[in-house]
Amino acid sequence: MSIDTKNAFLTDVQVLRERAQKSLDAGAVMPSYKGDVKKTIELLQAVVATELVCVLRYTMHSISVEGLTSESVGREFAEHAASERKHMLAAAQRIDQLGGVPNFNPEGLATRSATEYGNGGNLVEMVKQDLIAERIVIEHYQELIRHFGDDDPTTRIMLEGFLSDEEDHATDLHDLLVAHEGTPFLS
Repeated sequence: MSIDTKNAFLTDVQVLRERAQKSLDAGAVMPSYKGDVKKTIELLQAVVATELVCVLRYTMHSISVEGLTSESVGREFAEHAASERKHMLAAAQRIDQLGGVPNFNPEGLATRSATEYGNGGNLVEMVKQDLIAERIVIEHYQELIRHFGDDDPTTRIMLEGFLSDEEDHATDLHDLLVAHEGTPFLS
């Protein structure tokens, strides 16, 4: 009798069934989870705070823009706010899956966030604040993705999606600055 070495890494289905019946209070967290649940929740709380600060900043910027091009740039800011809100909700849902409670408390929000709220200003200043914030988040999420690696593929894959969106946001903002530098577009 030959052994199928191609599938030797697969756990026997009966063993999987037995494991699934144990520790039902752990919800989605299986014994095969290789991450540190407590640390993952802590890191995701910072992601929730970061994304929430971004939602607030982009929303403020979408309302505060003035000038000839403010309508189109304001729409761009509003689109980014909506995207950041989706990220925040996904990270909060992941915390819930891991058995934690997402922290939406406004107290301490700024200190839990990897990025800053900003202070408004003219259109160029707002675009620059948002671009700086996106660049911070991009580097932060790259680090988190490397941290989670294969130990928590669900969280890693979620963050990879966020990272792709954040890179798109940064490109949009950079394009606004570069394409119209020295013109009245963003002044």
